Amino acid sequence: MTSPRGADDGGSAGHGPRTAEPDPSPLVPRWLAVTGAWSWRVVAACAVIAIVVWAGVQIQLVLIALFLGLVVTAVLGPVAAYLRRWLPAGPATALALLVGALGVAGLLTFVVVAVAGQWQHMGTAIEAGVEDLLDLLRSGRLPVTVSDEEIDHWFAVLADWWAAHRWSLAGSAAAQVGSVLVWFMVIALGVFCAACFLAGGPKMWTWTVRQLPAAARPRLRTAGTAAWRAFGGYTRGAFYTALCIGALAFALLLVLRVPLAGPLAVLVFIGGFIPLIGAPAAMVVAMLVALAANGLWSMVAVGIGIALIGQLEGHVLQPLIMGRHIRLHGMVVGVVVSAGTLVGGLVGAVVAVPVVGVAWAVFRALRPEPEDDPDEPLPLLTA
Repeated sequence: MTSPRGADDGGSAGHGPRTAEPDPSPLVPRWLAVTGAWSWRVVAACAVIAIVVWAGVQIQLVLIALFLGLVVTAVLGPVAAYLRRWLPAGPATALALLVGALGVAGLLTFVVVAVAGQWQHMGTAIEAGVEDLLDLLRSGRLPVTVSDEEIDHWFAVLADWWAAHRWSLAGSAAAQVGSVLVWFMVIALGVFCAACFLAGGPKMWTWTVRQLPAAARPRLRTAGTAAWRAFGGYTRGAFYTALCIGALAFALLLVLRVPLAGPLAVLVFIGGFIPLIGAPAAMVVAMLVALAANGLWSMVAVGIGIALIGQLEGHVLQPLIMGRHIRLHGMVVGVVVSAGTLVGGLVGAVVAVPVVGVAWAVFRALRPEPEDDPDEPLPLLTA
């Protein structure tokens, strides 16, 4: 005859059904226990993220240099790979970097020559444009009417402000010299990192993977491949898209006979790297130049033309060039760019979208295949 204790022992040994263990805290509701367990995990995760962000802020210039090196690597990687067919890795990398440097130097030369050639005409045009704008304000043909006394008062306030702050502005400009030197060092470090990545990036990645346990290596390889494909594709796509809208803006400004068409087109090209806010900011500058040089209707034409170019960028170029690399909803892009701008300023606005896009690509590569559930709309949207 088997005793109850023996039955219990047999059940615990795997020879019979195991009875459910009693709740160690019967006085605590289950939902509260689950909420508490998740709460401390969320707090711990937030603490880790805060520490990482704090550490990143302390070495932000180094991180910016690494990001710049990755951008240069993504843009010049195809050039270096093409040259490596005939040259060793070192000379191919040096020649690819030389091609990139010549491209940047040519762009700067183009801007300087265009400004120098049109600066005298631009000064006269700006003076005439300002007078025309003041005449419009005086005449009452605009919704806002300004009298001569108010205009004189504005100029007097501006002159007083300049007299009070000119020395502090000069001191601030002198203090910025040190910042310029620091940024030159950041650019130099970024170019050096790009040279290392172009020459031996695959070997560096292989060495990094081998430092981890063998069980973790496949997932790291999968994550690294997805991250680089997303980042490289986004960077090259952003470069080609910005180049296209810069060329279209240059053609538009030439047709409308706006002075400084070349520098303004370069400004539109640079603004194309900042999603949502870069192109509109460049558009405002181009409109102000058109207003000062050619009058109100030229400004309106420039605004309409660059707005149409922006629509072409958002609905044709970006989906065609970058759609398969980073797939983020427009609302997500807007929130990410806004958050990046608030946290890191202009650098944050540039970095935010590729960082979030790469994180999403890694998540998609590592997550298990989801079950095919039917798409059910929200009840709120089906009333």
